[in-house]
Amino acid sequence: MKIAFIAHDKKKDDLIEFVKRYKYVFEEHELYATGTTGRLLTELVGLKVHRFLSGPLGGDQQIGAKVAEGQMDFVIFLRDPLTAQPHEPDVTALLRICDVHCVPLATNIGSAEVFVQALINHNKK
Repeated sequence: MKIAFIAHDKKKDDLIEFVKRYKYVFEEHELYATGTTGRLLTELVGLKVHRFLSGPLGGDQQIGAKVAEGQMDFVIFLRDPLTAQPHEPDVTALLRICDVHCVPLATNIGSAEVFVQALINHNKK
């Protein structure tokens, strides 16, 4: 599967810990991320990640384009709902395009856990 990772600044540590916990699952898939998130996943977790631009510089939109083209299977986007984001229209557009194209989108650790458990169960079959 092609899986994209995005995390707002205050959620990057949570994403890194989550991905470390499930590294054995994610290393079997093709991984993508926005700029800083991708760099951290490579440096701190040791995964091969295709990096797009930073989210505020267009990375969210680049991932959205992959979703629209049918080239992304799953998105984990840990959002910070308590901090205003200067690129909120891009964030909203990404959420919308995932809904339009029925691409699973996890926006918090709880929903990401559910999706990863589904991946694990799928791989057991």
